[in-house]
Order: sequence, then structure tokens, then C-alpha cells
Amino acid sequence: MRQNRRMDLIQKLQEQYIQEFSNNVPLDEFLLNVIVTAILVALLRLFYIHFGNAISNRRRFANNFLPLALGTLLIIMIVKSSIALSLGLVGALSIVRYRAAIKDPEELTYLFIAIGLGLAGGANQPILAIVAFAVILGILYLSKLLGRQQVFRQENRLFVNIQTDQEDVEAIAGILAQHLPYVELKRMDTLEQGMDLSFVCRAKELGDIARLKTAMQELSPATRLSVIDQPDLIV
Repeated sequence: MRQNRRMDLIQKLQEQYIQEFSNNVPLDEFLLNVIVTAILVALLRLFYIHFGNAISNRRRFANNFLPLALGTLLIIMIVKSSIALSLGLVGALSIVRYRAAIKDPEELTYLFIAIGLGLAGGANQPILAIVAFAVILGILYLSKLLGRQQVFRQENRLFVNIQTDQEDVEAIAGILAQHLPYVELKRMDTLEQGMDLSFVCRAKELGDIARLKTAMQELSPATRLSVIDQPDLIV
């Protein structure tokens, strides 16, 4: 008797829930979208870790991409088959406040990409997700390469501070002029022994800075060189 009741209960659950799920969301499509979304988000995580510019812990932040994308996929798959559920979702989200601190705009950009992958998976558009993901990451990778090549062309204005036990200003300025195309003395402070000099300069490439460092070390072991990138300086 009990066994018959259990069988009836299982049959009712199967008819009410499992059959309804199969009718609204085919199991094969659901698994395919979940797998494709998970793979793309994993690739997005690796890309962000290796090529991101955020100062925060990128590996820890990137761990949020997968649950965010899969959660978005689940929400879209649930509400797309029911207008009532979609309206209820709008009402529920209107009372939810997200207070997560986004310290870098780049973090928000990658979060939107993860959400977009989840939306594509939930809308049963795996091909669109793959193509769009490849194009987006390709463009981002090319922009990273071009940015690295032009960083000293576009943002080559520097603030150079030199603390030395030497007192020949012309000799120090001459060393700077040998390695940098533009040198302008902005401040000079005398110390008990030596000077503290501040220059505004330009550099063509990173190798100029490396050679300048070597030349300053040869000038005097007590010489200290500080170089700060100042892209907003007008020189």
C-alpha cells in the first residue's frame, strides 16, 4: 500500500515538474547552454587575470564571473517562458539594492561581459555568445597590444627627481639631455651635501629610462633617481 502511494507520488512529481520542465526547456539545450557559458566565462576569467589592469586582486575578483553568468542564465531561462514571472522579477529587483564597491571601471566592464554571456546562454543563443565573445576578446587583445606599443608615445611626460651628493647642476642636466629628448629644470634645493633637483622631461621609450638610471649610478653611488609618469603635464 505504501509502495503504491510512493509510486503515485513519484509519478505526479514527474508529470507536474519534470514533464513541464522538458516541455518548456529541452534538457539537451539547457545542458549545452550551461556548458558553453561556463567555458566562455572560464576563458574570460583567464583573459582578465592575465591582461587586466585593475590594481585589486584580479584572480579573486574573476572568481565572481562564473556564478554571475550562470545566475543570469538561470533567471533568463525561467522568465522567458512566462510573462508573469518576468513582471515579478522586475518588481523583485526594484527593491533589491546592490552595494558592492566597484573600485575600477574595468571591473564593471568585465562584469557586463559575464552578464552578457549569461543572457546569451539563457536566450538559447550559444553561437551568438561564442562569436560575440571571440570578437570582443580579439578587439580587447589588439587594443592591449597597441596600447603597450604607444604608451611612451602618448604618455611620455615624466617628472624626474634626483637627489645627489654632487653639486654640478650642468653636469647632471647634461646627463639627462643625453638620454632624454626634452629636459627642463623646475626646482633646485641645496642640501648639507649635494642637491635635490626636479626636472620635467620626455622619454621616447622605456630604454631611455634604463640608460638614464645606469648613467646616474655611474655619476655617484649616493645619487637617487625617482621617475614618475605625469601624462597631464604640458611640456
